[in-house]
Amino acid sequence: MIVREGVRFVAEQDSLNASVLGPDATPDSPEFDLFIKEVAKEMSVKAGQKCTAIRRALVPAALLDAAQAALIARLEKIAPGDPRDEATRMGALVGQSQRNDVRAKIAELAQDGAIVFGDPDAAPVNEKGAFLAPVLMRCETPWEARAAHDVEAFGPVSTLMPYKDGADAIALANRGKGSLVMSVFSHDTAFAEAVTLGAGAFHGRIAFIDRDSAKESTGHGSPMPHMIHGGPGRAGGGEEMGGIRGVKHYMQRSALQGGPRVLSAITQRYMAGAPVEAAAQHPFRRRFHDLPIGYQLTTKSREITLDDIEHFAHFTGDTFYAHMDEAAAAANPLFGGRVAHGYLILAFAAGLFVDPDPGPVLANYGLDTLRFVKPVKPGEAIQVALTVKDKTLRKPDQGEVRWDVKVTNRAGEVVASYDLLTMNAA
Repeated sequence: MIVREGVRFVAEQDSLNASVLGPDATPDSPEFDLFIKEVAKEMSVKAGQKCTAIRRALVPAALLDAAQAALIARLEKIAPGDPRDEATRMGALVGQSQRNDVRAKIAELAQDGAIVFGDPDAAPVNEKGAFLAPVLMRCETPWEARAAHDVEAFGPVSTLMPYKDGADAIALANRGKGSLVMSVFSHDTAFAEAVTLGAGAFHGRIAFIDRDSAKESTGHGSPMPHMIHGGPGRAGGGEEMGGIRGVKHYMQRSALQGGPRVLSAITQRYMAGAPVEAAAQHPFRRRFHDLPIGYQLTTKSREITLDDIEHFAHFTGDTFYAHMDEAAAAANPLFGGRVAHGYLILAFAAGLFVDPDPGPVLANYGLDTLRFVKPVKPGEAIQVALTVKDKTLRKPDQGEVRWDVKVTNRAGEVVASYDLLTMNAA
């Protein structure tokens, strides 16, 4: 009756966040090391008292022993102590009652596995503080477990568990019944895509971390520079889901974080920084279905002369002082002298990348997100990188191609950027 007639509402409950070491990982792969470091860090930062802390660490069954040994080796270096001591790497829990609660939850978790590191009943390092050393659990049979997926010990506690294959890892991650964040340590974009489709509805945010994005990553519990929102998702925090937008969707949104390579593979949409395929054939000679995402043409360069600027000004009637009056342009703090028209740059850019003969490109129907980033002065040269960014089939025989256009100078600095839209024969 309540479910049928009641008003929908959003409630944040215990979040059994999962971290998954991908099936492609090996003990000597960068992702294995990154995973171990992250699990140990999430167990110890704030003494594990974080809504986004890793509670379930999933690894390929063949790597269970290696992961346990590596985690123990790191946890042995982390002992709770006085936060005023610079050598301390983990402080106390918020109070004695919290420590008692964590100990009780560890006892529940022990019904599904064993403690392989740490002693929750050990004498504290200081009677005045609610100190508790990290505790690592091991659950050999996660599908037979209950507490491992239902009980959160809000402290320096995490459970290590094996999975059989990628599909098994996704299903186990979802056993937590929704979480604020899930992290995936893998260099395999196919696995990243499978996780997104299989687990996105259960996690407010999925962070994909690998050897490429690790330098930018701030970890499992914090946002990274590259982030996109999707939907629908079952859980999420206000920070990730965007305030009233999250309320409107009843938190039915998921965010993906990762490097451009991974996000481009998942979304099938080119992002700056993702790998590109150098064009062996001019892209305007390829039909819609034959244009892969990330297919890129890099043009030759063209110098823009003072004569070009003056001719364009008189031909178009755009004789704005920044293009025609050296003294006035020099006084402008943005230019410091005469500069080329923005639309001259666009026109010359098109002249560099357009293939003039009839072909699959049927029409150019606009630009999006146009920005003039840096002035171009007489005597400077421009070059264009034209990249297939996205494709949408509009009719059985026609499709929209969105091109990422970057116009750069000799120093490689972006002077203009925009999305070009064309309609191509399919």
